Amino acid sequence: MTQYRDVSWSDLGQLFDGPHATPTRTDNGPYFLNISSLSNGRLNLSQSDHVSGGDFAKWTRRVTPEEGDLLFSYETRLGEAALMPPGVEACLGRRMALLRPNRDVVDPRFLLYFYLSPQFQRLIEQHTIHGATVNRISLSTMGSWVFSIPDLHTQRAIAEILGAIDDKIAANAKLITIAEDFCIARLQPFSITVPLNEVSNYYKESIRPKDTDVPAVAHYSLPAYDLNRRPETTAPGDIKSSKFAVHKPSVLISKLNPRFPRVWNIADVPNVPALASTEFLVLEPSCSSTSVLWSMLRQPVFGHSLESKVAGTSGSHQRVRPADLLETHVIDPRAVDDRTRAEITGVGEAAEARRMENNMLVGARDALLPHLMSGRLRIADAETLISAAV
Repeated sequence: MTQYRDVSWSDLGQLFDGPHATPTRTDNGPYFLNISSLSNGRLNLSQSDHVSGGDFAKWTRRVTPEEGDLLFSYETRLGEAALMPPGVEACLGRRMALLRPNRDVVDPRFLLYFYLSPQFQRLIEQHTIHGATVNRISLSTMGSWVFSIPDLHTQRAIAEILGAIDDKIAANAKLITIAEDFCIARLQPFSITVPLNEVSNYYKESIRPKDTDVPAVAHYSLPAYDLNRRPETTAPGDIKSSKFAVHKPSVLISKLNPRFPRVWNIADVPNVPALASTEFLVLEPSCSSTSVLWSMLRQPVFGHSLESKVAGTSGSHQRVRPADLLETHVIDPRAVDDRTRAEITGVGEAAEARRMENNMLVGARDALLPHLMSGRLRIADAETLISAAV
């Protein structure tokens, strides 16, 4: 029978925080881990800055992150966490802390899942200090937080179950990246010759979600794109402003801040009404698949052209006018041979299938996590469920 015991945060290991300053960023060198580096339980190094060797020595006087350390934010993005991966030279940034786990007390991977669990997230909410500008938790009092965890054997079993799902998600994510890079590269030998509006149809049917007589809609928003490129299924009444309807397989392209390209391949329309943020243009390909059109819009030359057409002085609110975007030249899909178009279509659809699978796996992991942490679901039963899922 699983044994649970009460522990405090300080029982789990040593707590460290980063310097309360910011070094000079560089284009290469050791990583400087900031709160943007934390993404859905993983460390996203693409969102991390770099520091010089001299600054690295200064910023690691207190602690140098090691494999298995739990990294978390104690200001603004509360509740975010990730494990430090092996083979990465990095220092902590502002608002970042780490717990170096005592492995005789807690398994590092279990610690990550426990930190992300509803049980611990509620504890964070209870101890959140609400400030005028940012919310934070006090590291000086965090050590006294008390909660229950299972024995080490059970911790490792839980971590293995949830880790199997996350490993599958990570493998799918890698395949998606490879597939998308292939699609983009496959079109690069072809010349950009025609305006976008000649090979796509622009749809801007506006719908007020609250006027729809359905229990749920698929909402394609900028936050949903940035999170996992899957639409959020939500009640229409929760969406306050008008949106664009998406009736057929389409490609969405954001007119906001084109230096951060957001191009969304909707190869299959959901079985509930699909609505897109008005920050997107809804484009239906007129002579190709959505995957081919997506690959055309992800060409670096096309992106650079959009950057030259932005309006607005604020770095966070630069937009391309729809008319200018539609007049920007792209590769003519009619000039691409059938074999190449078929390859891109097949690989693009496979990438979207992997993304849909990941969405289901995330849902399964998030549903299992609280039940495993509380002991309401037996390890053996969870293993049976996971073996069927992955």
